[in-house]
Amino acid sequence: MKSTQPRSPSQMWVGRTFVNPVFDYLLIGGGLSLLLVAWIVYLGADQKFLRRFTDPGNLAWFFLLSNAAHFAASTVRLYTKPGTYRSMPFLTYSFPVVCLLVLTVCIAIPGDIGRHLFALYLTWSPYHYAAQAYGLSVMYCYRSGCILNNFDKRLVYWTCLIPFFYNCLSTESAGLRWLLRFVSIEVNNNYAMVAQAVILLRILVVIAPVALFFWVMRSKSGTMPLISILLVVTNSVWWFVFPIHQAFIWATIFHGLQYLAIVIIFHLRDQMAREDNRFPAAFHAIAFYAMCVPLGYALFQCLPWFYLWSGFGMVESVLLVTAVINIHHFVVDAYIWRLKSSDPNRRIVDA
Repeated sequence: MKSTQPRSPSQMWVGRTFVNPVFDYLLIGGGLSLLLVAWIVYLGADQKFLRRFTDPGNLAWFFLLSNAAHFAASTVRLYTKPGTYRSMPFLTYSFPVVCLLVLTVCIAIPGDIGRHLFALYLTWSPYHYAAQAYGLSVMYCYRSGCILNNFDKRLVYWTCLIPFFYNCLSTESAGLRWLLRFVSIEVNNNYAMVAQAVILLRILVVIAPVALFFWVMRSKSGTMPLISILLVVTNSVWWFVFPIHQAFIWATIFHGLQYLAIVIIFHLRDQMAREDNRFPAAFHAIAFYAMCVPLGYALFQCLPWFYLWSGFGMVESVLLVTAVINIHHFVVDAYIWRLKSSDPNRRIVDA
């Protein structure tokens, strides 16, 4: 792959950003989330204030504007990205129907099938976040002239997966415990070994990013831009600082902001490159987000009510709709962010 080399030492460290260093480091790199995490941890002793900040009514707005909108964004991106109808016919036409059929079956049989679908969603989520951190980290390396060799890419990949392994071992109703119960093996017999592995992962999550940075810097790949390491660190902080049940809330909100920032950048670059475009970049960015918010509301608020009015239970409808929306998002993301030479994404990364 051919890439433009950084022009100065400062650019080598900062990297080539999509908008500017402040925007990229705070929103895409996750720097803003680190500031918010520090604030939340600092306010931990002030439970009254923290409870007011995390009031369900306030969190509902955060959820709609960040989390729900980010899940909808992958669908909006799928249907607005040039060439997807032709190159991904199953994903654009058939996959939503398959998801609705699976959802209906799981809601109808929640005890035998639905609970496993929900456990799959809980297990898959940390991997999805780790994969996004890996993809963005490598993307910024490439844009900044750090051409990672295959071995260095694997090091970045496995470093990003540490929070995923941690969640697999720590989550009671998902991950390793769910898989072992699925095959009728009791995890309690190996509890001491699991506890030791969790401690090891807590040590690795601190050491691995630092070791990765210096290893790549001494290799032929070149120096990683700091935003690439920041992406790895922020994803780890989301999962290691908070208890598991809180991590799923905060990580999803922070991940949603990160995702919305990068997907809107790619969308408006595609739209601005159209020969018939007559609108400024701000119009395309606002229009994209304006499609995501109501779609997110329809998916997470209206769809569960459809199943409730059809005679199914509220708990099953809400939880399993959430699971299927997440899984649909995970699968769609695996395809719309590919960087093949013929893909519009590749031209945006190169530009």
